[in-house]
Amino acid sequence: MKKYIFSRILQALVCIFFITIIVFSLTRLSGDPAMLMVPPEATAEDVEKMREILGLKEPIYVQYWRFISKAVQGDFGKSLRWGVPSLELFLDRFPNTLLLATSSMAFAILIGIPVGIISSVMVGRWFDRFGKVFALLGQALPVFWLGIMLMIVFAVWLGLLPTSGMGTWKHLLMPTVTLGWFFTAALARLTRSAMLDVLDAEYIKMAKIVGVPGKMVVWKQALKNAFIPILTLGALNFVFLLNGTVITESVFNWPGVGRLAVDSIFARDFPVVQMCVLIASCLYIFTNLFVDILYAYIDPRIRYA
Repeated sequence: MKKYIFSRILQALVCIFFITIIVFSLTRLSGDPAMLMVPPEATAEDVEKMREILGLKEPIYVQYWRFISKAVQGDFGKSLRWGVPSLELFLDRFPNTLLLATSSMAFAILIGIPVGIISSVMVGRWFDRFGKVFALLGQALPVFWLGIMLMIVFAVWLGLLPTSGMGTWKHLLMPTVTLGWFFTAALARLTRSAMLDVLDAEYIKMAKIVGVPGKMVVWKQALKNAFIPILTLGALNFVFLLNGTVITESVFNWPGVGRLAVDSIFARDFPVVQMCVLIASCLYIFTNLFVDILYAYIDPRIRYA
């Protein structure tokens, strides 16, 4: 088991290393930030001086080493646009993104799992057909289109909710539904499939034969055994919600990490972009690592595979 965990941690570290190289390289392909830091009337000499101040005249490998050596210490450099430490900007915006991701995840769980369970019990009936259409629409509708439609209906036509910004609980409703809709549909589909597999098992049939109440069979025995893939998808989805708020936050002008990343990309703010992408990648990698190790404890066959 220790050998399996060590190999998975080593693979995760190798992935992070290559991600740092890719992120560092791609941010420098977007343009020269020195051009944005000088006034329009600046001369070529002024631009060169600005590049020297920003450390962009050094060899690329020197810039990369300086970036990675500081990043492991939690220092991602200062923002070129705002002039404050990049990590400070991230920590200032992250609670807003965490609030949006948590509410979206709660929405997905409260709607998706019950829809999937009821659909598995009512196979072939009207609710099962409704669940299939619900899942199809949830995974087919683009996030930006859904956000705009909600804004038109509930903000413009009905005047019930604010169109953008952050403040009261009303500001949270439309972004929550927009961000969580896709994962609600995904949870509904996975829950239905997992429940159908379990409900067809022999021990479930035996429980029904000996007279165990139907609700207890479905909600206690079947759901408990079908919950492993649901738990895995839920954990990965929550990380994706944290990192996938760019479109939603842009549509509703939500002051989170996604909006910060978009603004930094347009401003060619290398330190902030690198920090946002690197932290998002680490969240994905370590969540997958945690799930892999958890699976190895649940199913001993995995550690020997």
